[in-house]
This record gives sequence, C-alpha cells and structure tokens, in this order.
Amino acid sequence: MSEHYYSKKPNTQSEQKTWTAELRGHTMRLTSDRGVFSKHEVDFGSKMLIEHFEFPETEGDLLDVGCGYGPIGLTLAKEEPSRTIHLIDVNERACTLARINARQNHIENAVVYESDEFEHVPHNEYAGIVTNPPIRAGKALVFSIYEQAHAHLTNGGDLWVVIQKKQGAPSTLDKLAQLFDEVETVAKNKGYFIIRARKN
Repeated sequence: MSEHYYSKKPNTQSEQKTWTAELRGHTMRLTSDRGVFSKHEVDFGSKMLIEHFEFPETEGDLLDVGCGYGPIGLTLAKEEPSRTIHLIDVNERACTLARINARQNHIENAVVYESDEFEHVPHNEYAGIVTNPPIRAGKALVFSIYEQAHAHLTNGGDLWVVIQKKQGAPSTLDKLAQLFDEVETVAKNKGYFIIRARKN
C-alpha cells in the first residue's frame, strides 16, 4: 500500500523546508517536510480557509482536525491568544512539525497531539472546528470527520471546511446539511469552496 500524508508513521526520508508566509497580517515562519501534506508552501485551500475564517461569538477552544504542520490552527492561535487551539493529526511527523512551528512563532496557546480522527480529543464543547480534510483517505473518513465534528461542537459552534468542487464539495454540502442547522458557502475561488456549518 502506498504511503500518504495521513499515514501514522511516514517512512519517507525527512527533508525539512522552512519559509515565511503572511497569513491574516501575521508573518509566520513555517517548517514542513516530506510525508506531510504541502511540503513547500501553504497550500491554496488552507490559505483560503485561514483568510475567510471568522472567530465564533461563542466562547471556548478551537480544534484543527488534520492539522498537518499547523498553518491553519497556529495562525488562528496567533491571532486569538485568549483561546486555546487544539491541533490534531494521525501523522506523527506532522504533529512534530506543528510543535516546532508553534515554538518558532512564539505561540503558547496551541496544544498539538496525535489522534486518529477524534480518538484522543479531550472534550466535546469546542466553539469552532476547522479542517482541510484528507480527501485521499476516502469519503467515508471525511464524512466521519464531519459527523464527529458535529458531536464535538457546543451549541452555536461552527465547523469550517475547505474542499475543492472536483473532490466532493457538492456531496460535502449535502452531508453537512443533514447534520447541521445552518450551512453556508462563504467563498469560492479556483474550484475551492469555504463552507461554514453551524450547530444551533
């Protein structure tokens, strides 16, 4: 079986790369690696999600599901130091990189840990959840993430998703409409959809 960025232990030889990116007005110094999604730059979809995300009015922690090396969750943590941001990924290398990136951007309100989907998520009262889901892992896993996100959000909390039209945006909208009280397409660009789903 070929290795993917959602493998728990990437066997690809490490070759880290560091760059800077301007995200929501913050200069972020980011390190990624082989065996992790988007090794050379912040991918277009993640950038879109970062720039369009709106912090919920509801108080509480945020959760970044499938955080990779951490660009989404860490940027939000940088902007909102009063909230704790949990970043989870099944990929051990991704979690290590997210911790490195938290340190080199002087972020103290981010907690990074390995979790297969929501297996090790500590509570179910998140004010917001963000995900750039692992499409290549298959629709069943992606839909499972949506279902578990709904269960782990507090009332008034939002799930934010970035997904390409060709990779299942229409079916994602249908699935979210089955789960959530409000579903909105916030932005579209180059085939990417930013979707917000609210649990009332």
